[in-house]
Amino acid sequence: MGLTKEGQAALDKIRRLAEDNGIDIRDGKVRRTSSRFCLGVEHGDYNGTELFGVATDRFIWMAYRPNGTETIRLFSGNFPGDGVVEFKLGDVPEPKSAVIAETWGRFPYGVEYILRREGYKLSQGIDGVIYGNIPGGGMSRSASLSLNLILSLLDANAIEIKDKMKIVDLAQAVENDYIGSPCGQLDQIMILFGREGMGTYYNPAKRSVEYVELGAGATDFRIVVLDTGTVRPGLEKSTYKIRRGQCEELVSILQKAGYKVSCLADVKDEALYEKIMAEFGGRYPDLCDRLKYIFAAQRRFYEMLEAWKAGDIETVGQIFRQDGIGLRDDYKISGPELETMCDIVRTIPGVLGERMLGGGDKGASGALVRAESIEAVKEAVGVAYPLSRPEFADKYAVHICKVVDGVKVYEGLL
Repeated sequence: MGLTKEGQAALDKIRRLAEDNGIDIRDGKVRRTSSRFCLGVEHGDYNGTELFGVATDRFIWMAYRPNGTETIRLFSGNFPGDGVVEFKLGDVPEPKSAVIAETWGRFPYGVEYILRREGYKLSQGIDGVIYGNIPGGGMSRSASLSLNLILSLLDANAIEIKDKMKIVDLAQAVENDYIGSPCGQLDQIMILFGREGMGTYYNPAKRSVEYVELGAGATDFRIVVLDTGTVRPGLEKSTYKIRRGQCEELVSILQKAGYKVSCLADVKDEALYEKIMAEFGGRYPDLCDRLKYIFAAQRRFYEMLEAWKAGDIETVGQIFRQDGIGLRDDYKISGPELETMCDIVRTIPGVLGERMLGGGDKGASGALVRAESIEAVKEAVGVAYPLSRPEFADKYAVHICKVVDGVKVYEGLL
């Protein structure tokens, strides 16, 4: 099982970083975790909706080996200024403390803390080097890193967790309970369960995952990620946290008024939706706008899923676009650079749909594009984006992505 050309380049870089920083990874393993591309419902996970997406080929690679001590020693090629992050098992900073706020080390600290809290007895430290090419907003870099660290540390300690949803829970806890980021489980599910060439469908009521093949005869298309070059802070510092709080506030208001709902996804019936909007829309317009997006996106979700099964990628693209307009106008989670990218590609024939990705504010937008229109998209973005956003003229990127396995492990490469 060999590496791609891109993977080999990443491994070569990791080897150099290991040598330069005194990290011993000889005869170790390489774990590769993916990014993700959500087709629906973005921001639906913490609102209780069903989810659908794919794992995509922008990755975090981690080369590691057990070191025979109780010390973890890690270096990130993406954050070289932090130097080697080194700590003993059981000795990490307190959750959500100021000392972790500005270092990527909060992720390995958090993984060790959560595994220990949940009763997993770690006795074996690791040496490791990490490098990734996932854009810093919209493709779930933090979830990919958390999963990679969890799986690698469990492996080094010969601990097997057969229930993959438990691993999802652990990864979410790293961000929620240790870092203070209010993420849901969309990202972790789409990465951990991601399968090459398949869509991943998650039903929260059953906590079940099914794989959905794209129907025969689908138009040849590509998943395109439009990295705006902007840097989004962690979700704990973003509009995401505000929006999640607003959704929870509306649920609380509805419960106090006698509505039997536990999350916004419980508002599925149109008559119930109309009743709530009539009763609360005037008093809480912003909160009800959040419901407006979730209600419409949830109804579109089932249409999108059936279109995917039928190979009707044009309809999938149209719904992706409608979701983007809802995220922009009703959920109000997008950002100016994200919408600039959407505005540019929307004008190009062959672009089936486009919208912002991920937590919002900054980061990346995405598009579904007919294969024959890819070069036109690259050319249009290359001309228009630097003119519209000159401060990011040397930072943006266009990524043409494939659907891949979310997690792979390589042995015998080091």
